This record gives sequence, structure tokens and C-alpha cells, in this order.
Amino acid sequence: MEKGRIPTDTSDSDQLDEVFLEVQDIKAETPPKTAVSVAGAESQPPPHTPDPVPDGGLQAWLQVLGSVCILANTWGLINTFGVFQSYYETDMLTSNSASEISWIGSIQGALLFLVGVIAGPLYDAGYFRHLLMTGLFLIVLGQFMTSLCTVYWQFLIAQGICIGIGMGMTFLPSAAIMSQYFARHRALALGISSVGSPIAGIVFPIIFSRLEPKIGFGWATRVISFILLATSIIPIAFMRTRVLPTGKARDIIDKSSLRDGPYMAFVIAGFFSFLMLYVPFFYLPLFATSHGIATPDFAPYLVTLLSAGSIPGRLIPNALADRWGGLNMALVCVTACSALAFGWLGLHNLGGSIVFALLYGAFSGGMVSLTPSIIVGLSPDMGRVGARLGTSFLVSGVSVLIGTPIAGAILGDTTEAEWKGTMGYAGAGLFVSALLYSLSRFLLYRRDGSWKA
Repeated sequence: MEKGRIPTDTSDSDQLDEVFLEVQDIKAETPPKTAVSVAGAESQPPPHTPDPVPDGGLQAWLQVLGSVCILANTWGLINTFGVFQSYYETDMLTSNSASEISWIGSIQGALLFLVGVIAGPLYDAGYFRHLLMTGLFLIVLGQFMTSLCTVYWQFLIAQGICIGIGMGMTFLPSAAIMSQYFARHRALALGISSVGSPIAGIVFPIIFSRLEPKIGFGWATRVISFILLATSIIPIAFMRTRVLPTGKARDIIDKSSLRDGPYMAFVIAGFFSFLMLYVPFFYLPLFATSHGIATPDFAPYLVTLLSAGSIPGRLIPNALADRWGGLNMALVCVTACSALAFGWLGLHNLGGSIVFALLYGAFSGGMVSLTPSIIVGLSPDMGRVGARLGTSFLVSGVSVLIGTPIAGAILGDTTEAEWKGTMGYAGAGLFVSALLYSLSRFLLYRRDGSWKA
């Protein structure tokens, strides 16, 4: 063949055409292979994208209703413990100090947070229903067992440990599930759901203080137990996750959060806020009776007033948070709580105590109810919300555990100087928390360039 000439053998050309057509047929019949990366590793198919967050609708608001009941069965009981604290000190556990008795309530509140370290990753892995039913069962069981207790260690196990573990298994999932149903109105939904806490905090002390003189401690406590049983039915019946779980438990601690400055500053601020937050809830009734401000019959109603003030405190800041930023509203609330705690030093009459209870209940309620939505907002990945909530709850749980017993130790023999020390302890700790909230706010602005968060 001469150089540069094109072959004219038609048989070779026909064979090439047949091979080409066969290759085309094979390509048409063979499904496309998974894409291969530059490194040669087979890439995974794109994950399933969930439907857009509904931000409302019947199913979404049923989750809020169920969460209202869970908050009544968890924080509602914790807010009620001040009534039990006064009763134990003056009746059933007179041989135990105020600090020893407060360990019952502080363990209960601490476990609500500490168990969240395990409940968070389990929620992320899809065990929401398991956590819900087991936790509610333990709360009801512990409350029934409390009605049978007569000595300190029995109260510690039933009312402190059993109920506390149940609270920890239910509270975090009830807050985390809101991120699956609400986006723009998430803070408001969490605020509405948290109203269950002050409602129970109003109702339970009245039930106990009214019924205990007539039917005794055991049956007064059992009446509350039956209410807890009834309210447990609603979340079990209606609460469901919307996004399919991964099926794999994440790490207990989200390691990326440790390098997140705004988040870590917020977590440390939460340590100081929850260290002091419940001092008035535990000791205001005792303060009122020991100073002759209120009669022993009326003093328990100061806990009711703290809870009553908490209702607008959980709705208004959360409604404003969707517009002005949850962290900004939390900073306002913790600053107000610090000022009120110092103002406690000047209480000398019943009218002032009532105003203090209503205002402190309002701003402390805002602090508690805003926390989950802030953590969700600081989480870059919704799949890690449970783990980040769990990390925050671990720190807050330690502070709740030791906060009120420290206050009880400072209170000692309840002299006037010791009362001032207890109040100063609460006010100073909340002021430190306000400074750390400000640091979180500043770091977030430096990172994102926005004052709304």
C-alpha cells in the first residue's frame, strides 16, 4: 500500500461497523456503573434527600402536643421539687440537712441532662420510640415508688435516680425531633412545647399541698403519678420521626463541636447558668417561711408563681427568637435572672416575693426553653443535633447536680449571713454566665458576620 492512501477493502470496513454496532447495543443494555473517583475508589450513590421541612401541619403540631406532655412529666416535676424539699425538711426527713435533701432533686435534674449524652446518639441512630416508651415508663414507675418511700435512701433511688433516668431518655429526643418538623418557626414550636413544664409546675404543687393534709403523703403523690401516666399516652400515640434514621449510632461526643468557638462558649455559659438557675426554685419557700414573709400553707404557692411566670417566659422570648435570634434573647434572659437574683437580697415582704417569683420564673423559663433551639441553630449538620445536644446536656447536667447542694451547704444553719451568701452565689454565677453568652455572641458574629443568632 502506498504511503498516505486510505484502504478500500470493504470487508474490513464492514467488520468494523458490525463491531461498533454490537458495542453500542451492549452499552444500551448495560445499566450505568457507579461513578469512579479520580483516586479510583468507587463513590457512593447520592443519599436520599428528605422532603422539605413542613414547618406546620397536623403531624407537626401533634409532635408539639406530645412534647408538651413530655415537658410536663420532666421539667414540670423538677419545678415541683421545691414543694417536696420543704415538706421533707419539716416532716418526713427532719434528721437530714437541707443540702442532703436537695441532692434528691439535683440528681433528678442532673440525670435529665446526663442521660442525654447517651440518648442523643441513640436518637440520631433511629431509636426515638424506644427511648420514648422506656423513659416514660421509668418516670411513672419512679413516682409511684416515691409514694411508698419512708427513708432518705429510698427517696434518692426512686425520686432521684429512677425518675431522673426516665427524664433523660425522653427530654432530649422530644426537643431534637422539632428540627425534623420546623425550620423557620422552630424556636416558637420549642417554646410552645416547653409550656408543659410551667403548667405542671403550677398544677402539681397545688395538688400536693391541697391533698397531703387530707389524704396523706402517699396518696397525694400517687395522684400525681396517675396524671403522669395519663399524659404519657399522648406522646406514645402520636410522636414519630419524619426523617429515616441512619441505623448507625454516632459518636457520643461530636468531636467537631470541640473546635466550634461559639458553640463551646455557649456550652460553658450553660454550665454556670444551670449551676445557679434552680436555687430560688428550691429555696424560695424556705426563705419565705424562715423570714416570716409567708405562712407554711402559702409558701408552696411561691413555687407555683415561679412556674406561672414561666409560661409567658417560654412563649414570648421564643417567638421573638425566630426574628431577633435565640442567642440574643438568651443573653437578655440570663442578664435579667442575674439582676433578680441580686435583688432577692432586698426581699422583706410577701408582695415583693410574689413579684420576684413571677419575674424570675419568666426569665429563667426563657433561658431553659431557648437552649435547644440555640444548639440546633449552632449545629451545621442536622444529623448531629442529637450528639451536640448530648454534649451540652452533659455539661449542664454536672452543674445541675452540684449547683443546689452547694447552695444548701452555703445556707447551712440558715442564718441571715448564710442566706445572703446563698443569694450572692446565685447572682454571681448567673452574671458569669451572661458574660460567656456575650462571648459566644461575639465569636459567632466574627465567624458569620451577623448579629442574628
